[in-house]
Amino acid sequence: GSKSISNRVLLLAALSEGTTDIHDLLASDDTHVMLDALRQLGCAVEPIGAQSVRITGLGGQTPRSPAQLFLGNAGTAMRPLTAALALLGGEFELSGVARMHERPIGDLVDALRQLGCKIDYLKDEGFPPLKIGQPDFSQLGSESIKVRGDVSSQFLTALLMALPLVARQDITIEVVGELIAKPYIEITLNMLQRF
Repeated sequence: GSKSISNRVLLLAALSEGTTDIHDLLASDDTHVMLDALRQLGCAVEPIGAQSVRITGLGGQTPRSPAQLFLGNAGTAMRPLTAALALLGGEFELSGVARMHERPIGDLVDALRQLGCKIDYLKDEGFPPLKIGQPDFSQLGSESIKVRGDVSSQFLTALLMALPLVARQDITIEVVGELIAKPYIEITLNMLQRF
């Protein structure tokens, strides 16, 4: 599998109810930091053979908090975990290697703040590391959430995977600008449909 597919499957399994067996998981830095993060958050992660793992998901339970998650240079972990944890609630710090702290995340943070998420930058505005707190959904209405599509498709992917955790009504995501890397959004939608 690819790191894009592998980390999507890992996170969706972690957020779901019940147990998911994942086979042909890519062995990479991205998947290793995601697996470590899921363990820290309280998911049961059990190897079941070469390149296979069994994940017991949180199933609506609050992740273990407070937690400090080191995510290396894995954008496929940093961005989706930011959205999921910001919506689920708790106290989290997300950081990575120096290069990760140069990769933009401001557009995703802006979109999550529109929903009532509490996210602060620990260093430079618009970039990791991040501090995530308890969200306040009291102002969550029916207006659309805006996110830029021309910086990274991972921003939209992160929202698509995390919003089902809190949506009590339809939420519209408005992509501002041209959406780059559309095949990655197709991967996300296909994975969501399977789960």
